[in-house]
Amino acid sequence: MDAANTLLEKHYSPAEVVRLWGWSDDFIRDLFQDEPGVLKSERPETMHKRRYTSIRVPESVLLRVGKKLQNK
Repeated sequence: MDAANTLLEKHYSPAEVVRLWGWSDDFIRDLFQDEPGVLKSERPETMHKRRYTSIRVPESVLLRVGKKLQNK
């Protein structure tokens, strides 16, 4: 599936994946942080605010990673 099609898929927040899979928020964020196809929005660090990265996981990526984890 190409990038244009993944934009139309359902996207999951890390908290939604935590509820689906039952693992910790930190583990889910680490698992998907560098996964191809995950959408990231970053706010740079300023003098008064820390850097923050928000991620959303397309359903196709969620299924791909889930299958990889099942095969291990």
